Amino acid sequence: MRIRISAPRKTRLHQLAYTLVEVVIGVAIVGIAFVSLYAGMSAGFAVTQLSRENLRATQIILERMEGLRLYNWNQLCYSNMIPLNFTNYYYPLTGTNEAKGVAYRGTMVVTNAGLTPAASYGDNMRKILVTVSWESSGVQRIRTMSTYTSRNGLQNYVYSN
Repeated sequence: MRIRISAPRKTRLHQLAYTLVEVVIGVAIVGIAFVSLYAGMSAGFAVTQLSRENLRATQIILERMEGLRLYNWNQLCYSNMIPLNFTNYYYPLTGTNEAKGVAYRGTMVVTNAGLTPAASYGDNMRKILVTVSWESSGVQRIRTMSTYTSRNGLQNYVYSN
């Protein structure tokens, strides 16, 4: 009878365990995935906020442009009825200035049309430039829109002058 002394065999439980290197690599992969997910969500929220602010600036500009349709030629060119500077807010219906959100500051400028090449009806036209600026995340943003109007424009259809 022979007695053999053999090396201890790995138990089944020992074979199913992970090494420290595998655990570290797994934690690193999960960490990278969470950081990427967080960065993607943050960028998505920032893009959404900027898109909303751009849309509100465009709405403010269009509101000012549409209001110009109701002015007659004399009011448009020779009076002080058109406000040169204005301020509007992201949430204009709230009570306090702090809750109104982003402040949009704008200007309206009425100038000669400056048509190129010059036209015979150029003196009967004006160029209207509306500019809105606001600060978002420490960056100054500006949107501008221009249009032309004429002495015999739409206002003569709305009001007989």
